[in-house]
This record gives sequence, structure tokens and C-alpha cells, in this order.
Amino acid sequence: MGGALVRRHARAIWLPWLTLSVPMFVLLNALGVWLGMAGAASLLLWWLKPVFDRIPLFVLSRAVFGEAPRVRDTLAAQWHWGWRAMPAYLLWRRLGPARALYLPVDVLEGGAAGPRRRVIGGSVRGTAALLTLVCVNFELVLTVGTFALALLFVPVDYLSESAKAAWTLLSQDPPPWLWVVINAVIWLASSVIEPFYVGAGFGMYLDRRTRLEAWDVEIGLRRLRTRLRTTVATLAALVCAGVLAMATPAPARAAAPAAPATQANTLVNVFPHIEQDPAFAQAVQHTEQDPLLHPVRKQTAWVPIQKDKPKPKPAQNPVLAAIAKGFGLIGEWGLWIALALLLGLLLKTHRYWWPWLQGVARPLPAPLAAASSQVHSEVEVLPADIVGSVRALWQDGRRRRALALLYRASVEAMVQRTGAVLVPGATEADCLRAARGLPDPADRDAFAGMVRVWQYAAYAERLPDTETLDTLLQRLAARFGWAA
Repeated sequence: MGGALVRRHARAIWLPWLTLSVPMFVLLNALGVWLGMAGAASLLLWWLKPVFDRIPLFVLSRAVFGEAPRVRDTLAAQWHWGWRAMPAYLLWRRLGPARALYLPVDVLEGGAAGPRRRVIGGSVRGTAALLTLVCVNFELVLTVGTFALALLFVPVDYLSESAKAAWTLLSQDPPPWLWVVINAVIWLASSVIEPFYVGAGFGMYLDRRTRLEAWDVEIGLRRLRTRLRTTVATLAALVCAGVLAMATPAPARAAAPAAPATQANTLVNVFPHIEQDPAFAQAVQHTEQDPLLHPVRKQTAWVPIQKDKPKPKPAQNPVLAAIAKGFGLIGEWGLWIALALLLGLLLKTHRYWWPWLQGVARPLPAPLAAASSQVHSEVEVLPADIVGSVRALWQDGRRRRALALLYRASVEAMVQRTGAVLVPGATEADCLRAARGLPDPADRDAFAGMVRVWQYAAYAERLPDTETLDTLLQRLAARFGWAA
């Protein structure tokens, strides 16, 4: 959508862009040639990109409402529009990977706070960074492709010599005109891609506002407001004219400027005129010529007839020298900065790793005493009084054991009546399938109720109350013939 808006309003975008960027390109390259740093002009133009990004953003922000500005209006707006956010985008936000997405937030919304930027960014911050990477690659392709295009006009027989001569010209003190040509190619590639980059970021910004705030509804309300405003404009103008006519104040009198206070010069009284004595001046002149105060000495020394001329230092490329100096500063201070960042990160996240570090140094537990072994019979015999045993375990507080005893007694009673064979480790589902052989439906319902109570207690820790247990005991005792 952003690319479509840029293509539709190409004239309204590129004419102001060229009108403002061409004089800046000429000025920076002229200063660079004059100072012997023509290569820095391209770097300065690249750094000033956010200033020029206001041009397509101004056009698109008006054109999306159907009111594309004229070229004259766009140029006039660049003197005062959007400058509030520029100091940040020329300093700490210049290298931000999501600049195309956040520039409409800061410029169109009047410098929104941090939470607003995080809300608009949301999950598309990575997409905005990917957009920056794609546009950078497009500019690189256009720049390298333009230089490669020049080699197409060189005959094949002279291609290697021409490439070698071009490399020598670039690497060994290139002339200023060559830097101007390189800067022009880079500026042209940036001028082609940058409006599309801003337009794509503006399209992402519109999409986020539409998803979060139903901005399409807001646009419809703004159009409705415009139509209503035209109907009341005449009445409002008449009312304002009447009020202003009734409340016109009397013309104020111009205040006469106060006459500046004059002060007498008193320096004449403090420092009177002193006449120079001719005899004093002559004595000073004789003193300067006195050989005792200013002695003169002659000294003879042997010097070589032919002096060794110092070898001229090879001229260094200022761009390469600046790059080498930058790498030197990174190598000198980079490790200290990385160490400071690492210490800050450790201090900020100490609440996560400090408890774990304390657990690593925990003392070893004392050796456990030898466990006593006890023979456990595989088959536990059911008591004769099942109901009484269950109630005794329940009243003693061992309620889970009481339910386990009642479940085993119910399973054994069901097996005796149906003659089913249950394998070791049979589950509750196996027992319910075996209980289908009970001839009486009331017995099947009573057994199913017992299995359900046991499952709640065993797997969900939901034990029944005493009344529910008594009701279940009476029902099972009546169905399976246990002594009440």
C-alpha cells in the first residue's frame, strides 16, 4: 500500500525531494573538495536522510485522506514541520532498524512517548527491521550496478587493463572529481529507494493503527466532520464578525521611547594626559644597544654540504585513514565497553541467576540411614467385616486407604458374581467392562458409582464426605451381601 501511494503521488514527492536535496548535495561536495574530504560528503548526506524523509511522509500523510499537497505547500512546510523529532533521529535513533515504522509515530503524533512506540511497534518491529535491510540491499545493488554498467562500454580486450587502472585510481589518492562522481551515484540510488522506504513504513503504520484503533472508522468520521463544517461555516463567520464588531477596543497609544541617560566621562579626572620625556626615550634606546646587556657571540660549526632530503610520506586516503582510526578506537575501547555492558546485564538480571547460583553451592545432604526391608505379601486378604473396617479406617483419618479397601472389596465381589478373569494391573476401565456381566442392572450401577468415587479420590484428590460414604456403604452392602 505504501509503494502504491508513492507511485501515485510520485511528482508531489520527488520534485520537492530534488529541490531540497540537490542544493545540499552541491554544497556538501563543494565543501568536501575545498577541505580535501570529498568522501565525507556522501556520509553526511546519508546521515541527513531523516531530514529528507519528512518530504514523502508529509505528502503521504495528506494524500491518504484524498488531499495531496502541492509542491509549493510541501516545500513551505519543510521549514517548520516535523523538526521536533529530528534531533533524536539525527543522534541516538539514527541507526534504529525500525526507523521507517517509528518515524510516523514521532512526527505525525507530535513526539509520542515510549509506551506509544511500543504499542505501534508490537509484533511488526522485526518486519520493519527486515524492510530496512531490504532497502539497503536495493541501494547497494543500484550503486554497484551503476559502476558495473560503465564496464560494459569497455572493449573486452582492454577490460583487464581498464579494471586495473580503475582500481589504482580508486586506491591511490583518487582525484576530487572521482569522489564527486561516486557521491552522485550513491545519492541517486538513495533518492530512488528512500521514498519507497518511507512509504512502506507509513503503510505499516497505517495497518497497525487500523488493527489497533479501527482507524478506517476514524477516517470516515473525519470526512463526516468536514461535510458538517461546511454547513455551519457561514453562520459561524457571521456570529464571529458581530462579536468582534461589538468588542473592538480603542487604539492604544504608542509609548514614547525613554531617552537614554547620559553619563559624564570621568576617566580624564583619573588618568590625566602624561607627556613623554625625550631624554627617557633616548636612554632606553642606548640601553638596548649596550653590548654588556645584549652580548653577541659568533660560533663556527661543520655542516654537510649536501643535506639528506627527508623522504616524502606517501599520501594517505582520508577515508581509509578515518576507517583505520575508527577500528583502532573500537579495538582500544570496545573490550571495555563490552565488559561494562556485560556487568550491567548481570546486575540487571541478578534476580534470575543469583538464586540458582546459591543452589549450586548447597551442602551435600547427610547420608541416609539404611532402609529396613519388610516382606509384603502380594495378595492382601479382605477382612470379614468390610463395612466396619472401612468405617474404622475412615474415622481414624486414613480415608484414602478406606476407599481403596472398599474398591478392592467391590471388585472381588463383582468377579465372584461374573466369573471374569482380571489380569494383574487391570485398570478401572477393565473392571467396568467386566462388570457388564452382572445380570442385575442395579448391581452394575452400584459398582459403577464405586469406581467413579474411587477415580475422583485417586486421581483428583476429591474425597467424598461422610454422608456420601455412608450412603455408598449401605448401597454396596445391600447389593453384594456384606454385613451391615
